[in-house]
Amino acid sequence: MSNTNSAKLFESFSSGGLTLKNRTVMAPMTRTFSPNYIANNDVAKYYRRRAEGNVGLIITEGTFISHKAANGYERVPAIFGEEALAGWKHVVDEVHAAGGKIVPQIWHVGSVRKAGIGPDKSVPAYSPSGLYKPGAPNGIEMSQADIDEVVASFAQAAVDAKNVGFDGVEVHGAHGYLVDQFFWEGTNQREDGYGGSLENRTRFGVEIVQAIRAAVGEDFPIIFRFSQWKQQDYDAKLCQTPAELTTFLTLLSDAGVDIFHASTRRFWLPEFEGSTLNLAGWTKKITHKPVITVGSVGLDSDFTGEGSMDLGGASNPTGIDGLLTRLNNDEFDLVAIGRALLVDPEWVNKIRDKKEDQIAPFNKEALMKLS
Repeated sequence: MSNTNSAKLFESFSSGGLTLKNRTVMAPMTRTFSPNYIANNDVAKYYRRRAEGNVGLIITEGTFISHKAANGYERVPAIFGEEALAGWKHVVDEVHAAGGKIVPQIWHVGSVRKAGIGPDKSVPAYSPSGLYKPGAPNGIEMSQADIDEVVASFAQAAVDAKNVGFDGVEVHGAHGYLVDQFFWEGTNQREDGYGGSLENRTRFGVEIVQAIRAAVGEDFPIIFRFSQWKQQDYDAKLCQTPAELTTFLTLLSDAGVDIFHASTRRFWLPEFEGSTLNLAGWTKKITHKPVITVGSVGLDSDFTGEGSMDLGGASNPTGIDGLLTRLNNDEFDLVAIGRALLVDPEWVNKIRDKKEDQIAPFNKEALMKLS
C-alpha cells in the first residue's frame, strides 16, 4: 500500500477546453480487436468500463488516418469513412454516458508497415527516407506531395474526431512511427527542408500540429506524444542534451501543442545526467505546459520484446509512492497508466481506496481476457 499522499492524483485538472475529474489517464494501447478496421460495440464496452472505473482521460489505441499507407496492422481501427466514424461516435457516447473524457490517438505507421496489410494490401510503406531503421530499407521515400497529403490527412482526422464528439486529439509522434521517423536522424536522411538539422527534422511534426490547429480552432485540445526510444532501437536518443530537447519542444509548443505526452518505458529513470527529472519533468520545465508521464506505472517491470506491439512478459503490481512524490513536486501534471489498466479496469478506484493488494497482475493469461 502506498504511503505517500495521493490526494493530488485525484484533483481535477483543466487545460484550455479540457476539464478532467482527476489526473489519471489511460495510455493508448494497440489491441487489434477491431474487425474490418471498425471500432465496434465490444470496443465501446471496453472503453466504457475504464470510464466507469473513474479514469480521468482515456486516450484510445492508435487509430489510423486516411492516407493510403497509414495502417500497419490488421484489426486496428480507422478514423475515416462513414462506418468507422459511426463506430467511434458510439465509443464516445458510451464513455461520456459513464462520465468519462476521451481523445483518439491519430496515427501513421510509416515504414513500420509491411507488405500485405490492408485495407489496400498493395500499398508500400511511406517514410522520410525509405528506411525502417539505420541501414534497413523498407518502402519508399516521401515526396513533397506525399508529405502534404499526410499533413492534410492528420488535420482531417482531427476535424472528424471533433465532429463525432471526442474531447481533443492526440498525435502519435513517438515510438519509431512516421512522425518520429522524421524526427529521428537514424531514419531521416533527407537533404531538403525536412532533413539535416534538428529544426528541419521537427518540421513535419510542426506542420501537422499547425494544420490541426488551423482546422479545429483554438479550443480543441491537441496532445502530442513523443519519445526518445524507438521500437527499432530502445536505446535511441532523439535529443542528447537538455538544449536539444528545448529546441525540439519549443518548436512543437509554438506550433500549438496544448499538452505533451512524454513516453518512457520506466517513469522513474532520470532523462539526463545531473538531474533526477524524467522526460516528462524536463518537458514541463522547458515548455511550462501540462505534461503526461508514463512508463510501467503500477508495475514492477517494463514490457519486453522486439516491437512496441509486443507486450510480452509478466509484471506484478507495485506501489506508486515514487510516482506520487514526483506528482506532488509538480514535475508533471497527469499520469498515464498502460498495462496495469489494460488488465484491471478498476485500477484507479483501487488506488484511491487503498486496495492495491486487489489489483490484478499483468501476464499472458490476463492479456487474453482483455475486456
